[in-house]
Amino acid sequence: MLQIRLPGPLAACPLLIALAACAPAAAPTALGAIDIAASPPGLARCRPTTPSEQQSGAQATNAVRAGSGLPSVAPSPILSQAAARHACDMAERGRMTHAGSQSGGPAQRVKALGYRPQVTAENIAAGPFDLDNVLTAWNASPSHTANMLIPQLSEFGIGHAVGSDGRTRYWAAVYAAPTGR
Repeated sequence: MLQIRLPGPLAACPLLIALAACAPAAAPTALGAIDIAASPPGLARCRPTTPSEQQSGAQATNAVRAGSGLPSVAPSPILSQAAARHACDMAERGRMTHAGSQSGGPAQRVKALGYRPQVTAENIAAGPFDLDNVLTAWNASPSHTANMLIPQLSEFGIGHAVGSDGRTRYWAAVYAAPTGR
């Protein structure tokens, strides 16, 4: 587990979490740079994202985007499925990483589900927190908000799974825009 101190007024509140952001990068090696052991590998509790979770994630993302004058993103069942599958994959492996066990990153995962992305980005996290906590942490992180503020984005999906220890929650949020828009 990684201890992170947040900037500004939250600096006095260390969080035992791990966060990572992935966006298009010039160097292809940047994609897999984050790989943190967060719980023991093993059987994870995985389930589809609920409509309420999807809506809360979209609202939090849209609040950040509105503050920068950007249009809203819409919840996407395909992106939600990709995010939930990746969260489950991370939880089963006990590792927080943008690289999946069968994919190199978020673009490959959404393409495997038939989504044709113009742009994709992904935020991930692992730690003992719920949806509100992870959204707050992402919104307080410059690299995570940078993903949310990619101007071309139009769709969003979120998913989570619980690691084999029963405490560590793995989160993935996928931001994208399909080609042809």
